[in-house]
Amino acid sequence: MTGTARPRVVVTAPAPQVADVLTAEVLAQLGSLAEVAFAGETTAAVAGRLDALLPAADIVVSGWGAPPLTAAHLDRAPRLRLIAHTAGSIKRLVPALAFERGIVVCHASAILADAVAETALLLTLACLRDLCRLDRGMHAGRPWRELPAGYAPHQLAGKALGLVGGGHVARVFLRLLRPFEPTVRLYDPYLAPARAAELGVALADLDEVCRHSDIVSVHAPVTPETRHLIGARQLRLLRDGAVLINTARAWVLDQDALLRELQTGRIRAGLDVFEPEPLPTESPFRRLDNVILTPHVAGRTVESRQRQGRAMVEEIARFLAGEPLHHRIAADQYAIMA
Repeated sequence: MTGTARPRVVVTAPAPQVADVLTAEVLAQLGSLAEVAFAGETTAAVAGRLDALLPAADIVVSGWGAPPLTAAHLDRAPRLRLIAHTAGSIKRLVPALAFERGIVVCHASAILADAVAETALLLTLACLRDLCRLDRGMHAGRPWRELPAGYAPHQLAGKALGLVGGGHVARVFLRLLRPFEPTVRLYDPYLAPARAAELGVALADLDEVCRHSDIVSVHAPVTPETRHLIGARQLRLLRDGAVLINTARAWVLDQDALLRELQTGRIRAGLDVFEPEPLPTESPFRRLDNVILTPHVAGRTVESRQRQGRAMVEEIARFLAGEPLHHRIAADQYAIMA
């Protein structure tokens, strides 16, 4: 961008979320680049102020809790040239029309992926070692020699791994897994064979991934095509003792079919996402010993959130300087994104 007037940045994430991702140092950097306006303390307050703030906005910084920008909002924002999203999923917040109007959109998905991939690894190892059952037994005071009864731990080294989806998180997960030297099959109809070869994985159809893997980790986005992509038939194909990890979205897994399969005790699972959320207190998933549950926090670490905010402010600096962006979303990516 050029011109003598300082650009105007409107932060549409509510204040508590802003505090998570924009440290004092990063806010000072943003203030050195532009005039900054904060839209409100809550999502509702932000939504109520958008009409007043957007006409003067050159850049929008969004994040968790930010209200969606609609076509009507874009009509009121003739100066808007950049949307920098400090979180991962952008599709709910930004309409496809933004790309048609030449608005540049970037997000921190690649940074969020680091934390999510670590959680996928954590859940994988915990499931293989049946860690939570042992921990619960120790806390409950069960006799020491009774705890290993039925205990059949497995190591990750050399296991057959199946990935469903080959996006940012899956690629970081692959990097974390290298010391364990797994054999990897990947299902992703959008991934080119040449790129799969670069990643060191074999492309396979979904049935093959489920049938031949000791561990299946789900990393597919929410699209019409991925609704219940893994259902009863695919779950039946899993090997006895297989581990299923989902740190992506519950949308991809048929929850009823998954519950039925877990209730047989034949497989184990590590789940960070559910349908619905929050997971009801009476959910049968909560009563199963062969599933590890976490409340949709796979990407939530202090370090990842602060890195996400810093990355988007650095992206704004590059944009204002006319330099290439590191986290820009291409228009043709948008349709297949989460």
